[in-house]
Order: sequence, then structure tokens, then C-alpha cells
Amino acid sequence: MATSKVTYISDLRTTATHLQSASTIETDAPTDNNGNGERFSPTDLVATALASCMLTIIGIAANAHGFNIDGTECTVTKIMASEPRRIGEIVVVMTLPKNAAYDYKTKAIIERAAYTCPVFESLHPELKKTISFLWP
Repeated sequence: MATSKVTYISDLRTTATHLQSASTIETDAPTDNNGNGERFSPTDLVATALASCMLTIIGIAANAHGFNIDGTECTVTKIMASEPRRIGEIVVVMTLPKNAAYDYKTKAIIERAAYTCPVFESLHPELKKTISFLWP
């Protein structure tokens, strides 16, 4: 079964529809690549998917081990490379909630979950992935 349907609208904009839920995402080419930069670019989505996947897998681990990560935030920076044009580095800074306390074991579970998320594992090994954890 297909996952999504992507339609080119015009002027370097697409709409992607998730077939199971019918939710949609629009993309726009970035300003540094002939676009308007009015939406996530496809490469923005790749970089953002890494953080979203990491948080999802950490959330699964949190549920399994009885701790909470509600309110955890990630700041994502995508750094482009050229020749060929591609994502050269994704920087994720994960900030855990200030009102939480995590012991050594819990921190290890969180970090292991982050580094084993499916998106992290799917990205090319030459793509630099810089991950930082800011603990309370």
C-alpha cells in the first residue's frame, strides 16, 4: 500500500498527502534554489524528520521504561553542501524539560534511542549528523 501522494502544484511548490490520514504538507523550493521559501523545502523535511523520529523513538523508550519526556524540544539546522547539491550536515540540539531529572541510566536510554531511530539509520553514513543533548 502506498504511503503518500505528492502533487506538483506550480511555481516549485508541491502538496504531499498522507494516504492513511489524509493530512497534508506543502513544500516550497528554498530561496537559495530558485524558490520562494514560504514552506518547508524537501531537504528541510529530511532534516526535520530526523528530530521528529528521534523524539518518537525516545517517547517509545520513555513509555517502556516509565519516564517522561513531555516538552522536549529539538532545534534543527540543515547545512547544505554543493557538487552535488545535497544536505551536508544536520545539527539537532535536543533540550530536555527543565522540570525533569534524569539519572545516568535514563540518559543512556534516551541517547541510545535517539541514535537508533529509523531515520538516523537510513541517512547516508557520509551525511554528518551532529546531535547534542541539553539536560536540565
